[in-house]
Amino acid sequence: MMIRPFARDQQPGCRASRRGAGGGCAAQSGTGLERARHRPARAGGRRGRSYPPKAGVKLSLTRLFFSATLLIGCILVRPALADQRDSRLPDLFHQLQQAKSPSEAMTIEGTIWAIWAESGDKELDRLLTEGTAAMSIHDFATALSDFDAVTNRAPQFAEGWNKRATSLYLIGDLQASLEDIGRVLKLEPRHFGALAGLGLVNLGLDREEAARDAFQQVLKIDPMNLAAKANLKAVQQQIDDKSI
Repeated sequence: MMIRPFARDQQPGCRASRRGAGGGCAAQSGTGLERARHRPARAGGRRGRSYPPKAGVKLSLTRLFFSATLLIGCILVRPALADQRDSRLPDLFHQLQQAKSPSEAMTIEGTIWAIWAESGDKELDRLLTEGTAAMSIHDFATALSDFDAVTNRAPQFAEGWNKRATSLYLIGDLQASLEDIGRVLKLEPRHFGALAGLGLVNLGLDREEAARDAFQQVLKIDPMNLAAKANLKAVQQQIDDKSI
């Protein structure tokens, strides 16, 4: 989950809405700001469940963790194997650690996201793209149905779990989102998006120390990540305030 600084004064129980950047819970996907709001489940949705409003997440602005809708076209040649096991990734992560500026880091991040999103299977790619598009318009029933299909078909494909974790986070199912983040990190421990999401979910569960640890892990991988720096500073202030 690529993130912007959260609002320290955001109260628990905040529902995702269409309030502006100055308040409320919002999620950003790609370059556009999206406010995640509750929609009822449709027929054929995730195991027939209803989708509760998001609650307890003390955030002002977030990005969808794992959204690569605008990034899939970043790589001109689609390799036979292009997921978390891609042979180009070690060098890219080295470049990310050596980046001299946030803009340089963001360019490298984009390439990494694009590789993560490519499974090498046309049907998986279609489901992932369709699910991400559905998530971007808050059609979480369709998104979760697509991401369920991806994870069932390819349980070793980290980005399928990553996208599902995002949808679960956005509908307020924080514990299920946390479980999927764990699956992502087992497959791809360097997944800075999942680690950032781990921080946000822990904030929603009032686990400030765990959130701080997650943001610190992001910065070990991606030292120029300004959002992680800002969130780390803010959550550390929360921890310090509680200790007074």
